[in-house]
Amino acid sequence: MTAISDPHSPAPVSLADHPFLTGVYAPQRSEVDVDDLHVTGELPSDLSGSYLRNGPNPRFDPIGSFVYPLDGDGMVHRISFDHGHASYSNRFVRTPMVVAEEAAGRALWSGITDGYTPPAEVVGDDLAGTVRQLPDINIVHHAGRLMAMAEGDKPYRLDPADLRTLGEEDCSGAMRVGSTAHPKVDPHTGEMVLFNYALEAPYLTWSVVGVEGQAVREPTAVDGLDEPVMIHDMALTERYVVLFICPLIFDLAAAMTGGSLLSWRPDNGTRIAFIPRDGGTVRWIDTDAFWVWHFANAFDNPDGTVTVDYVEWTYPNGFADITSPSTSGLIRAQCNPATGAFGRTSVSARANLEFPRVDDRLLTLDHRRVATVGKSDTDRGDLDSLWFHDLESGTEVCWTPSVAIGEPIYIPGPHHDYWGAIGTDPDDMHSRFYLLDADSPADGPLATIELPIRVPAGLHGFWDPTAR
Repeated sequence: MTAISDPHSPAPVSLADHPFLTGVYAPQRSEVDVDDLHVTGELPSDLSGSYLRNGPNPRFDPIGSFVYPLDGDGMVHRISFDHGHASYSNRFVRTPMVVAEEAAGRALWSGITDGYTPPAEVVGDDLAGTVRQLPDINIVHHAGRLMAMAEGDKPYRLDPADLRTLGEEDCSGAMRVGSTAHPKVDPHTGEMVLFNYALEAPYLTWSVVGVEGQAVREPTAVDGLDEPVMIHDMALTERYVVLFICPLIFDLAAAMTGGSLLSWRPDNGTRIAFIPRDGGTVRWIDTDAFWVWHFANAFDNPDGTVTVDYVEWTYPNGFADITSPSTSGLIRAQCNPATGAFGRTSVSARANLEFPRVDDRLLTLDHRRVATVGKSDTDRGDLDSLWFHDLESGTEVCWTPSVAIGEPIYIPGPHHDYWGAIGTDPDDMHSRFYLLDADSPADGPLATIELPIRVPAGLHGFWDPTAR
């Protein structure tokens, strides 16, 4: 097909002026496979598996607008460990939009807030008028399926052998209406539980994928919402799917007249839904307004209450017309679904805490340790540190690598456990993977792996002990 331009296509976004398209966030366009990476220190010889991470990475310079982290094509990175050696691979998630843009050699779809879609004479009848798919937030492995997850759409399945894009996935109908980026896999039942929000009623659904990959529960409406809301993450206990419905509302009328698609309405307050996994009546708790991007974990207590650990923000940065800075903290909430009681205490009020993670084997169960990204007193500029919070002793320790560090991941080994994270040095723009001792992470890395290319900062990943 001869490349045809559309005179109505939006202007290119200025990469040089955009904070999330430059520096450690700048797009990576190379795809490579490299074995025997250079290691400083020593990788444990008995540690085998792979760390996989997905994140927003526009295939071509974006047009119209670019809102981080919602815009950007998926790029999956894999760091594999085997008998003391490490290798690296990365691939774009090739949706039909990415394939069409690769054929044209330029961006054809705008960012989501601009709303432009290319006409048939540019992309053909099949893609004309379609909204760009963005499986660029997270990556999940369940029942043999390796899936790149979008914010609120169907995921794309990848070949575990070489990360090739295989096509859209609906998990036997459980993701028929899509899925948010953070489904939770119950390590004790093997079920994957997920939810999805929508712009039209029903505004919120949840579903379950069984251990063999079958749809145990197809999308089921959650009653109690009368307008579309954005909900990024969820928590899971043995009894409940826990959803914090913070007042970030999709305002389609405003968007149609040039306003913001998302509206922060603190007068609505925050509502918390406790959805029984056995299909019983949804319980609701109402409280004051705050925002949550990510949960660490949740668990049931013998007295019927539920404990939820998460990072709480005063409001969502970038999505609210508020001049005062939004602040965050690691919070432990005690919730009583039966009475509606809700209390919370601060675990840590360190600046800019985010990306809370626990040992994934403890999801739905009580846990002692939470790791986050945050600021330390010695950080400079936008550099981040890893914080390790001991909820039993009430203490926390920090490792400051003097690089832009990413989400921590817990790595269980056969004889010892570790924390790992990707970081990029803003001075030399080199990316490295850091492996820390789980019992003494503040001592610094046991091993530092030099990655062959720069990995753009953000977002989410997981440890796969079966892949290497």
